[in-house]
Amino acid sequence: MEELPVPQNIKISNITCDSFKICWDMDPRAKDKITHYFIDLNKKENKNSNKFKHKDVPTKLVAKAVPLPMTVRGHWFLSPRTEYTVAVQTASKQTDGDYAISEWSDIIEFCTADYSTVHLNQLLQKAEAIAGRMLKFSVFYRNQHKEYFDHVKEVQGGRLLPSVKDNSGSHGSPISGKLEGIFFSCNTEFNTGQPPQDSPYGRLRLTVPAQALFGPHTRLYFGDFYCMYTAYHYVILVVAPRGSPGDVFCQERLPELDAADNRFLTCVATEDGQLEFRHAQDVILEVIYTEPVELAQGTVAEISGHQLMSLSTVNAKKDPSCKTCNISVGR
Repeated sequence: MEELPVPQNIKISNITCDSFKICWDMDPRAKDKITHYFIDLNKKENKNSNKFKHKDVPTKLVAKAVPLPMTVRGHWFLSPRTEYTVAVQTASKQTDGDYAISEWSDIIEFCTADYSTVHLNQLLQKAEAIAGRMLKFSVFYRNQHKEYFDHVKEVQGGRLLPSVKDNSGSHGSPISGKLEGIFFSCNTEFNTGQPPQDSPYGRLRLTVPAQALFGPHTRLYFGDFYCMYTAYHYVILVVAPRGSPGDVFCQERLPELDAADNRFLTCVATEDGQLEFRHAQDVILEVIYTEPVELAQGTVAEISGHQLMSLSTVNAKKDPSCKTCNISVGR
């Protein structure tokens, strides 16, 4: 039989967190002979682990020859924000059921995308289901070591400056490694109504009145929902002053929440014109504020409790097996 054409100039397009389109060039004179495509996809770090040594061993995906570009979705459990390699063969199914196949194409590389707002809304709905009732609070707080606050005073002119978010949480989160901000907490203890006296991040605590960071002058966005192989679940929210670079970043990527009516963090004006703040009881909120914060806006004091390092979420990996906080695509 005449040799089948090797796919040339492979192009990947329309990449999402769990799908992509693939097309290539080949000799049009051989199209009538081609009945199938063989596609071999591997995570980049393991690109040699599943390559086939023998030409006649079938690959991971055997697809009927369809007009290109072809959408690949559901054939693999693709992970978001992950580098892959892909190679293609053309094939012709014989009367005896075997395949005549071409040589492998060149290997190309691509990276899947972050979660879209569709996927984030799925996470949002899962988080809403376990958020619990709302408790009053009055301050945002941030724990750090003495060296951190000394640096803020001596080097940064008394201003806390945003930094790029680490890779904690969902692997497909569009804010990891991209959004700049400052982490604050707002959870309170049920029995006291005050912030807990323990923290994994340091013995000094900056407390800032809630209205200084959150109110009519800001927008609120849902960022992530995850756990770390424990019973605790975390919700990441983003608070961004309207029109700020952080606000623009989030508008394009994250679901916006109604600050007065959502299941996690609210700000409502009372009849006497005062602002009342509430947070969800049954999840741990991590609030990212996207602009610098003046140290003078709050007070710094030492906590009386312990430094519980086991609760730190710095670069924490999400539990991929948890049914409460995972969605059907990627991890």
